[in-house]
Amino acid sequence: MTPPFLILETGQPVASMRRHRGFPHWIRVAAGLPADEAVAVDVQGGQPLPSREGFAGVIITGSGAMVTDREPWSEASAQWLRDAAHAGLPLFGICYGHQLIAHALGGEVGWHPAGREMGTVELELHDSATHDPLFAGLPDRFPAQATHLQTVLRAPEGATVLARSAHDACHAFRWGTSAWGVQFHPEFSTTHMRGYVRARRNALRGEARDPNAVEREIRATPHARRVLRRFVRHARHALR
Repeated sequence: MTPPFLILETGQPVASMRRHRGFPHWIRVAAGLPADEAVAVDVQGGQPLPSREGFAGVIITGSGAMVTDREPWSEASAQWLRDAAHAGLPLFGICYGHQLIAHALGGEVGWHPAGREMGTVELELHDSATHDPLFAGLPDRFPAQATHLQTVLRAPEGATVLARSAHDACHAFRWGTSAWGVQFHPEFSTTHMRGYVRARRNALRGEARDPNAVEREIRATPHARRVLRRFVRHARHALR
């Protein structure tokens, strides 16, 4: 029997996008995982954290919550992730999950001093990504979907920062040999990203940004999705 991936659900999509189901479904589909190879646990909703035994790896979702609020469910998840990372269980955090892994391992998370990053953004890979299992061979620059207000201000000690955008200096990092965080959303399609921009139209206008212009710039991000699929393959290979 193929060990499943655990998806830690740390939040729900914006209300207008919930007709497309939740983050675990978006992630499972984007990762190419059959339904019986993913187990979702809603930690924000109060479901207990499981034993880490028997899972091929863990994917942590995004959230509208803030890591700096130190909610009990979030802090408990951080402790669980810290133990899992030190045990060598493959981890992949997305947006909030990226920040939560950084926090769990001693990094610093906080409000981005330049405010919101939203829409299809261009990532630039560092030289350190050249030999990374998830990023090696990708173009030096490629688009990705992003929406966040908080960020990893300081990566954990010993982590390798792999990618940045013009807005955010830490869009991806690796800690050790099997834990990654990505600020971008590899699971977002153009439909998801447009839905988020439309849901945040008033906020964008309040920040002197034109939501129509942000929406016009949205495009497909196949290389970002490849990073997620490579994580699945990497974790599967580690079981052999």
